[in-house]
Amino acid sequence: MLPNPINQSVTRHELVRLAEGLAPHQGYNPTGLLSVRILRTEAVLHDVPVLYKPGAVFVLQGRKQGVLEGDVYLYDEEHYLAVSVPVPFRMESVASEERPLLAVYIEFDMPLAAEIASEVDMQRSGQTVSQAKSLISSRMEPAIEDVVLRLLRALGDPLETAVLGASILRELHYRVLVGPQGAQMISALQQKGTSGRIIQSLARLRETYSTDISVTALAGEAGMSVPSYHTHFKALTGSSPMQYVKAIRLHEARLMMARQDRTIADIALLVGYASPAQFSRDFKRHFRRTASEEVKWMRQHLGDLALRA
Repeated sequence: MLPNPINQSVTRHELVRLAEGLAPHQGYNPTGLLSVRILRTEAVLHDVPVLYKPGAVFVLQGRKQGVLEGDVYLYDEEHYLAVSVPVPFRMESVASEERPLLAVYIEFDMPLAAEIASEVDMQRSGQTVSQAKSLISSRMEPAIEDVVLRLLRALGDPLETAVLGASILRELHYRVLVGPQGAQMISALQQKGTSGRIIQSLARLRETYSTDISVTALAGEAGMSVPSYHTHFKALTGSSPMQYVKAIRLHEARLMMARQDRTIADIALLVGYASPAQFSRDFKRHFRRTASEEVKWMRQHLGDLALRA
């Protein structure tokens, strides 16, 4: 049976209404579930560097798109973005004062996602293993839209949040992992084969980004030659290992500057830069703003929630 356009319109209207009620402030708004936040913004953004944690973004009003190595990932009122591996990419968004962008950000519970991925894989044994992908744009199907709607309804009532929130989030994890491109996310979560070794390497880099990094050592730990490691690393992340490390350092520094009263020199050292001058140059090249300008921009566009530790 084909979806009823009238019912879809009613559902969309309710999604927007609920999100507006849960997100009264500009920037990221907290909810009764720590892994869920709602963005409200009137700003039109162009070529903004972002680094999302594993999870999913559902845009209920407005439009966003990410660009990674020339590939465009649309997440708008008809598509959602799933992130299986944190990768730096560039983002733009469309919004206005009359029609602000409203988006629900879900951070994955990684043990739960891995558990569901394992069960799905076991039930579908014998199917061809898909190539892992870091970013995936999928159409917002009725089953996904329905669970997002029930999540927003529950978030409007503290009792429902406490009683039903965890089970709705579990279902949402499941719906994403059995969606049109869920097999690619499952491959990333299970960390099998060559891409699995790269994903394990990424986890190590996120823990040790502030130390001296040896690509030769990383390749050896992954059981690859350095050229092979570079090739597979870029295929998954869109960047070289050292470009990836630099992006992590700069994004972590950005948050530290917003959250802590430290000098730029102190923060540069904390994230692994030996030269504060080089840090400042790299920061401005990456974010297109100085450190003080970027902190001001974050407070204006992202709100207090994005700046909390």
